[in-house]
Amino acid sequence: MEIVIILFDGVDELDAVGPFEVFENAANAGADLDVTLCTLNDSERVTASHSLEIGPTVPLGDRVPDLLVVPGGQWSVRGGTGAWTEAKRGDLPDAIARLHDDGSTIAGVCTGGMLMQRAGVLDGRPAITHHGAVEDLQKAGTEVVDARVVDDGDVITAGGVTSGIDLALHVIQREFGSEIANTVSKQMEYKRRGRVQHNSWLLISVRRWLLLFSPWESRIKIVRHVSPNLGSPVTVVL
Repeated sequence: MEIVIILFDGVDELDAVGPFEVFENAANAGADLDVTLCTLNDSERVTASHSLEIGPTVPLGDRVPDLLVVPGGQWSVRGGTGAWTEAKRGDLPDAIARLHDDGSTIAGVCTGGMLMQRAGVLDGRPAITHHGAVEDLQKAGTEVVDARVVDDGDVITAGGVTSGIDLALHVIQREFGSEIANTVSKQMEYKRRGRVQHNSWLLISVRRWLLLFSPWESRIKIVRHVSPNLGSPVTVVL
């Protein structure tokens, strides 16, 4: 499994490094995965939100990873760096949309979910983000779910900061089984908490079909009408 964590200046340190450590520990525990820190440009390092320099990184280029992890950071600051600036600039949302179209699963940590929203990959999908950006996500028309991690198949989102560790552990459990996930959790002395909403394959499949074949102006209305009547999502309490 190829995993890319995309970085940018102003990224929150733990949003990126937390999942990175989970994935690296999972690989050491036997998971067949590689994780790479990437940027959209040729910069070998980024300066994170608390001034920590993270690197080395490599250009994303034409990679199409199995999983793209999108961290957040500085959404509410709205200065010269951070998720807000990246959303306004547009290059990162464009890359997210392209990779999703090409088959990558997209996972957003914290306000990385807002970058996913700007990319259009949360249209008609349930999601969560940092509590400070929930109102922005709702105003954008996304169905906000009260959960620590929301797994909608090829789109996964998590709440703020430390929720990224829970997201990464959930991905490891989903892809490689609970034994490796529990091994990593124990090694990191991290007790998973909160609720994981994992939607059923039927609900996810119908959503995808509706989004592909319904007239664009009615897609979101149809998804929101049909979804509650297909049956309840599977909820995992950790």
